[in-house]
Amino acid sequence: MTTTRREFITASLGCAVTLYATLAANRDARADEKLNEADPAAKAVGYVADAAKVDKGHFPAYKAGQTCNNCSLFQGSPKDAWGGCTLFGTKQVAGGGWCSSYTNM
Repeated sequence: MTTTRREFITASLGCAVTLYATLAANRDARADEKLNEADPAAKAVGYVADAAKVDKGHFPAYKAGQTCNNCSLFQGSPKDAWGGCTLFGTKQVAGGGWCSSYTNM
């Protein structure tokens, strides 16, 4: 049994569409992952999900009112409870959180 060029292209396109849909679904699922304070990347910058819990002795640059949702690295609305951060890829940070990479808007 031989396959014609048309059959091959049709089957290839079907596989490509299925693969794309699967990858897009996996990407969307990962985007909902929340950053854990125990994550090595979070620990490296002193991330806490609640800015009220910042160790002010260890992070003297922290000032009251600094939170992820008013940081220039936050990729969401200032009213969002969770949003993306350019530091942590697809993981979401708490809007009320803080880390030592905080930057004014």
